[in-house]
Amino acid sequence: MKAILFTDGGSRGNPGPAGCGWVLLNPEGEVLTEGCHFLGLATNNVAEYTALIKGLAAAQALGVTELVVKADSELMIRQLKGIYKVKNEGLKPLFARVKELARNFRQVTYQHIPREQNQRADALANQAMDRQASFEA
Repeated sequence: MKAILFTDGGSRGNPGPAGCGWVLLNPEGEVLTEGCHFLGLATNNVAEYTALIKGLAAAQALGVTELVVKADSELMIRQLKGIYKVKNEGLKPLFARVKELARNFRQVTYQHIPREQNQRADALANQAMDRQASFEA
């Protein structure tokens, strides 16, 4: 099964109260699942990676085999594509977890997108920060 995963994370302050959101769509654009998670005190980059980890886990649980990941974090996407090295010690275990989860799929493609194309995942990340709560649907 093919799917598209939109992810976003944010923090109010860096570090600050942080949240992440993800939306998994089928190729026709219908929502398969979505969710958000409040992280407590974290950096923006930690929130971005956590969103991707949560989204990958959700995709795996639904039996997705081919995944296109779309995120507005240029740093994270470039790190996952091998263009940038992961130098931050706090991100290294998150990067390793993403790579571990990605091995469960036949194919994962990473795409950087403009913020304007990531509105639902952004709204979910903000919802997590506003409510200091998490949910999956």
